[in-house]
Amino acid sequence: MEREFDPGYHRSPYRRLVADYPDESVYPIDDFRVEWGPVFHRGRLDGSARVLVIGQDPAAHEAIARRILVGEAGQRAQGLLARLGIDRSYVFINTFLYSVFGGAGSKYVDDDGVASYRNKWIDAIVADQPIEAIITLGQVADKAYHLWRATPSGAANTAAYANGRHPTYPESASRSSGITKAEGFARLCASWNDVLDTLEGEVTPDAQIASSRYGNTISDADLAPIPACDLPPGLPAWMGALDAWALRSGDTKQMKRAAITVTVPTVARTWPPLTG
Repeated sequence: MEREFDPGYHRSPYRRLVADYPDESVYPIDDFRVEWGPVFHRGRLDGSARVLVIGQDPAAHEAIARRILVGEAGQRAQGLLARLGIDRSYVFINTFLYSVFGGAGSKYVDDDGVASYRNKWIDAIVADQPIEAIITLGQVADKAYHLWRATPSGAANTAAYANGRHPTYPESASRSSGITKAEGFARLCASWNDVLDTLEGEVTPDAQIASSRYGNTISDADLAPIPACDLPPGLPAWMGALDAWALRSGDTKQMKRAAITVTVPTVARTWPPLTG
């Protein structure tokens, strides 16, 4: 059976970008998990992307799959694109190449080394792809976009723009802001409805779909699996499915930084029962 996969970074200018990227001299090791390496993108780099999505930073699933937004947050974002009729013609990048460690990472969004490399990616994408719309997820990504817009190439770009809350907002806000997770979901859905309102008619869909909006929460029906064509060759299908499979583990801060536990989801355990 022939399988789809992401062919990687064989084309210019992406080949150059992944061959020469910032390291811990730009991303301080105290504030970023540079030991897991950079995660560059997810989606089309073949000249067919019409939507650029800018996220924040890679999490545990991304560190293993080597692609952006492949965990539940990615499945939520995939569902947002689906409501625009986009199921393939997109590309994701992040504000930061490396996972933020602790809460101080966001202060580097406008650091010269971080921003200049990120702007090279955005410049490359909008020059190489027929980008009709740019979506940012979260406040940090919104700032990254506006920093790029302040550059000559950014100022000249005419793609429609919309910002929505980050897909992990319900969980992060309920931990840090004192709101309930239900209120967090309601705010996320409201902001994503604003994205849909802004971009309706601005994006050429991959498939014609009926216009629809979110309710007060995100259900399983609002999620979409990560397509195999977004993932490196050889990754098992469950790494793009709806079940969580990667978790930072350990009893200390040191080990939670050093360890990620990967567990095959129950639904993917097709081997015979084991004994002993």
